[in-house]
Amino acid sequence: MDPFGRHIDYLRISVTDRCNERCLYCMPEGYKGWAQRADHLTADEIVRIVAASTCLGFRKFRLTGGEPLVRADIVEIARRIWDLPGVQTLGLSTNGLRLADLALPLKQAGVRSINISLDTLDGTAYRQLTGGSLVAALAGIHAAAAAGFECVKLNCVLLRGINEHQIIPLVEFGSALGMPVRFIELMPLAPGGPIDNRHFFPVAEAMARLAAHDPLDAAHDKPAGHGPARYFRLRRSGAVVGFIGAVTCADFCETCNKLRLTADGKLRPCLGRHGEIDLLDALRSHPNTASALPDAIHQAVANKPENHAFADDFAVKRPMIAIGG
Repeated sequence: MDPFGRHIDYLRISVTDRCNERCLYCMPEGYKGWAQRADHLTADEIVRIVAASTCLGFRKFRLTGGEPLVRADIVEIARRIWDLPGVQTLGLSTNGLRLADLALPLKQAGVRSINISLDTLDGTAYRQLTGGSLVAALAGIHAAAAAGFECVKLNCVLLRGINEHQIIPLVEFGSALGMPVRFIELMPLAPGGPIDNRHFFPVAEAMARLAAHDPLDAAHDKPAGHGPARYFRLRRSGAVVGFIGAVTCADFCETCNKLRLTADGKLRPCLGRHGEIDLLDALRSHPNTASALPDAIHQAVANKPENHAFADDFAVKRPMIAIGG
């Protein structure tokens, strides 16, 4: 339990801050944090941290980045985590560009669910926003559908003036594949870039736009999953949509159950606050001390704040890509 009575059992693990895209809301221009490769966790170190966390009651894990699929050993990491006693769920978040080749190996390694970023179905806009290829992303999405994961979800960051006209097409695209689309509010985590508060589009406005197209009903039969999304079903089409209102929902943090592990070995209790616990020191300076990792994880749980600081003129110290999705 954290100081506010929340049961913390979910660890999101950034395996790299490298990415094969440069999403304008995630990676600031000129970011090269990965240049300090000696500071980044090895596969052995990641598995050691997960093993220590399972002993403390963590059961849910998600591999993120950067883009986790740019790591050559990502399938090995997934397999080794899934083989650990106590691991109940293993998910992965990706932009999908390498999923065409890796979806089936990841499924066979133990990954149960996949979240795939898809902010637009317009190829030109996709290229401008991410620097990547929509064709490759769509191939990855279809490969994920064919691989038989327990759940595949599509994530869209809402951006005023850029993709709000894509809300209904994205829902229809996801519904045709049996994939819920989650609409996510822009968080202030990419300073100095071309995306800023002018582009903020609240989930309430997205919900109203969808409801005008097809009424929304709370999807009580849809499992909430391990994150903060709230799910609805479109009354006529049956499509399932989720909304993640990190900035505008006052109770967003009430049931937060997660910690984040950065690629350079910091344990972060909250995405929207700066406090971090250094696990790299526990791993490398005290490799033979059995209590070093559990003590550091306990400290991170004890340091978990009641809520984020996004509404308090949050001053970014690490961009999103350096924290992990």
